[in-house]
Amino acid sequence: MGILFSGGCLCGAVRYQGNEEPAIAGHCYCTDCRKTSGTGHGSHIGLSETGFEVTGEVRFYDAPTDSGNTVSRGFCPTCGSAVYSTNSGMPGMVFPRASSLDDLEVFKPQVNVYAKRAASWDKLDTDLATFDEMPPPEVMPPAEA
Repeated sequence: MGILFSGGCLCGAVRYQGNEEPAIAGHCYCTDCRKTSGTGHGSHIGLSETGFEVTGEVRFYDAPTDSGNTVSRGFCPTCGSAVYSTNSGMPGMVFPRASSLDDLEVFKPQVNVYAKRAASWDKLDTDLATFDEMPPPEVMPPAEA
């Protein structure tokens, strides 16, 4: 399969490409996503790491989650742009930031997670499946074809 989407950091030192459709796409309102996005939530796509290829140096900041998993947030050490993350509770998956995509229309949100932590000024899309916390993977909506 060929390249389906691409993206990277602000300065261009980090680039990535995906060769498979995202398995999930959504908005996360947890404290860490808010703080690392610089706004009310973080938006991510999720796919298998086998369908994701990165070039350039990426540095990671590891932080524990409420569930006890570790999220490793990858960023460009030159410009500081958040690029993608991994979660120890979801081995084999990567989560590129929707804001780092070259074509923003690749991101088709399906879910809101940690909705109970949303700021009053950051309105949830009520057309999406919404969870107060992070639901188990089997509860998440399937990817759109």
